[in-house]
Amino acid sequence: MKIIKKLVSLTLVLASTLSLAENGVTDKEIVIGQFAAISGPAALLGQRMQLGMQAYFNAVNAQGGVNGRTIKLLTRDDGYEPDKAAAAVKALIREDKVFALAGSVGTPTGLAALPILTEEQVPLVGLFTGAQALREPFNRQVFHVRASYFDETERIVQHLTTLGIKKIAVFYQNDAYGKAGLEGMVRALTKRKLKAVATGTVERNSVDVAKSLETILKAEPEAVVQISAYTSSASFIKQARVKGYGGQFFNVSFVGSKALADELGDVGAGVVISQVVPFPYTANSAVVRDYQQRMLEAGQKEFDFSSMEGYLTARVLVEGLRRAGRNLSRESLISGLESMHDVNLGGFTINYSAKDHQGSTFTDLTIIGRGGKFIH
Repeated sequence: MKIIKKLVSLTLVLASTLSLAENGVTDKEIVIGQFAAISGPAALLGQRMQLGMQAYFNAVNAQGGVNGRTIKLLTRDDGYEPDKAAAAVKALIREDKVFALAGSVGTPTGLAALPILTEEQVPLVGLFTGAQALREPFNRQVFHVRASYFDETERIVQHLTTLGIKKIAVFYQNDAYGKAGLEGMVRALTKRKLKAVATGTVERNSVDVAKSLETILKAEPEAVVQISAYTSSASFIKQARVKGYGGQFFNVSFVGSKALADELGDVGAGVVISQVVPFPYTANSAVVRDYQQRMLEAGQKEFDFSSMEGYLTARVLVEGLRRAGRNLSRESLISGLESMHDVNLGGFTINYSAKDHQGSTFTDLTIIGRGGKFIH
């Protein structure tokens, strides 16, 4: 009997030791890593994503953390460049010894990181991208919080064609992100037996849009759908308006709504942007009210879509950590997240399973109004 008791005691000690052997987990802390653009032309996306996540983590930590552990966020800047993203992910996993990753920004950077986190078996929650290449084939380590670019472009094309607009051009970034959005546009247009009247490209982290502008304006489109970063998109819009183009401009959410509005100034009125998170400026749902409260507690009086996405990413991660239990491991986190079936966060629903990590299909359309204010 004594031998059995000793064996049971030894087993419990070993189990406890193993649970604490997971990188990034101690008795009192969980270390989460983020790789994102904190500098460069897409910097506002990473900065605001980080800010939204930290605002929620602060609130959780103030209440004692998750199962007795506070959350520490470590961010490495990748400048929205794939090579830097790969290096940042390796450093976060191998040097910083993070437990999991969250809140990455971008398609090319996400694709560069994917083989590393897959090999290391480190979960990643919340990619600021809707690219299908990061969703198919299914990857057990990756959990999406936002709808896909296919969802967004379908919403845009549906809206345009409902208004009777069929002459649609596409301006896209010449990389994995832009091509993912272009594919979504082609799918949505083909579904309605239409084709883009013209397409034009711009290189990542560039604002050289002159050639694309000439090609697209020559086709006289009624609307231009843009799948690029806010600097290049703003440059295209400004130059098009100078040349007298009076058609409509649509952007997908990755453009960074506030960043685009700020970049455009008075020229921005009327530009439409599809969204994948609830409207953050009006507290008409529980999730938005909580987001605004957490931001204010963090000393942030400005609300925007990017920090709202960061907040939602953090909230989903925390719920997964809670469900994982005190005996925390990467496997238990994955199981915890996969147990989130139709979880309503107060106006935004997350749905995961062992075979589906899509998370959400929520889409919306917003318009930049006068003074850069958003109309919903």
